[in-house]
Amino acid sequence: MIRSTNLETLRHSTSHVLAQAVKELWPEAKLGIGPAIEEGFYYDFDKPTPFVPEDLAKIESKMAEIIKKDYKFERQELKKEAALALFDGMGEKYKVELIKDIPDEKVATYKDGGFIDLCRGPHVESTGRIKAFKLLSIAGAYWKGSEKNPMLQRIYGTAFESRKDLDEHLKLLEEAKLRDHRKLGRELGLFSIEEEWGPGLVLWHPKGALIRKIIEDFWRDEHLKSGYEFVYTPHIGRMDLWKTSGHLEFYKEYMYSPVEIENQKYMIKPMNCPAHILIYRSKTRSYRDLPIRFAELGTVYRHEKSGVLHGLMRVRGFTQDDAHIFCESLERLEDEIRGVLKLTLAMLGAFGFSDYDIYVSTMPEKHVGSQDMWKLATAALEGALRAENRKFEIDPGEGVFYGPKIDIKIKDAIGRSWQCSTIQVDFNLPARFSLEYVSKDGSLKTPIMIHRAVFGSLERFLGVLIEHYAGAFPLWLAPVQVLIIPISEKNGSYAMGLAKLLSAGGVRANVDLRNEKMQKKIRDAELDKIPYMLIVGEKEEKEKTVSVRSKSEGDLGAMDAEKFLDRIKEKLRR
Repeated sequence: MIRSTNLETLRHSTSHVLAQAVKELWPEAKLGIGPAIEEGFYYDFDKPTPFVPEDLAKIESKMAEIIKKDYKFERQELKKEAALALFDGMGEKYKVELIKDIPDEKVATYKDGGFIDLCRGPHVESTGRIKAFKLLSIAGAYWKGSEKNPMLQRIYGTAFESRKDLDEHLKLLEEAKLRDHRKLGRELGLFSIEEEWGPGLVLWHPKGALIRKIIEDFWRDEHLKSGYEFVYTPHIGRMDLWKTSGHLEFYKEYMYSPVEIENQKYMIKPMNCPAHILIYRSKTRSYRDLPIRFAELGTVYRHEKSGVLHGLMRVRGFTQDDAHIFCESLERLEDEIRGVLKLTLAMLGAFGFSDYDIYVSTMPEKHVGSQDMWKLATAALEGALRAENRKFEIDPGEGVFYGPKIDIKIKDAIGRSWQCSTIQVDFNLPARFSLEYVSKDGSLKTPIMIHRAVFGSLERFLGVLIEHYAGAFPLWLAPVQVLIIPISEKNGSYAMGLAKLLSAGGVRANVDLRNEKMQKKIRDAELDKIPYMLIVGEKEEKEKTVSVRSKSEGDLGAMDAEKFLDRIKEKLRR
């Protein structure tokens, strides 16, 4: 969400000035759209030759000229026919296309100086009101987000009320670059996304796979303690399932085309819920069995456009830490939501996330089910949050098509918000799939369903973790917890013995036996962000000690090997 209406207006006005500057510098450029966004603004251009990074300074200079002239932003309403004639006469074919899509009889334009743009506004009073802005980057973007349309050039920028706010934001962006999980993932050997395999499809390298295993083991242990049962489901299912669920109607753009097997059409699953529903429906259920909690680390596939793919944060194949809870009454529903909230916040806390915002997302325009059911489901979510004394905001119209939801957005070490956890109430899919249970009076009733995920997806969550810790994972998550560095080749046997001792004690330890100088090995270990280094030479081997260097505490000096193991085990118990 943009921080304030005033800031949104300022940024939108700055995007207007960006378009004006580009048109003055390159009159042949055609204008796309230029909205304000979460962190600033952008504008899309169709220009015969590509922008280059050096162009940004040139455009900024021209924008500064326009701002200095303090042109007034003047709003004018035109009849649709007049607007079409105006922009067609200017050769602005994308604006003409936008005007044709507007259902109203009149359209709004804004003019400053000699520049005019199709725009609903609002804008600040004049260009001179823009005090602090910066152009940030150039990217490609398909017109209207469709790969069938031309690829335009998008210039991103940001603007603030004061230079101080802008400087703070730019400093944050520099810090974010250092924490970029794509860069660190490559440098630390955690994962890669290879063009030969396919965009948005993650290949986990040994260290990344090990961190993922640690997260998965923790997830399984916590869910067993909380009364969940594990299930596994296939990656494809018959197309009729997705018709029944409503996904083909409401979610088709994110689903891959069906494959045909023996004259039957199958879909690659974008969700796990229909499979969990069928497991529930496979036998008669009694009220005594409920609540039933099915959990799965289920891999799903979604047809994301190439323009929105972003490292681990937005991929085409990912593993959801998914669960579905079936319960029998509204009274039980609220208790179950409270239980999910407690589990979710406790698990996020274990990874160092204690600062977060909570939103309740309500009924979208395209939905299934009655308004009464939506109201009951939304009330249950809000009631559970109030009972747990959790503050929340309403996010209007952002629920999923089958029900409202709670979204938990965690904040990382530099204050950025990330959408991870979600809790969704669903009265609709149980009815669509004719789910039943035998109630106390012997009648058949339809259960209520909760969809929920703690991490959202393992890929995205690990990407957030990398950026939160800047790649320096806490001891319990580090793929290599201790690296043993022998000073010379003849200390190699002692180093290997230490590794066995530590491994037997449950510590992940490696030995660097490369034919490299010790200082290079130490530098490489620092770059790999390994929590502990043990330097061993003739003295340490003779005295059965280790020279300990901690990434967080510095040089800890010589220490008995067994004492060091006890120290590590104590830290891992915390």
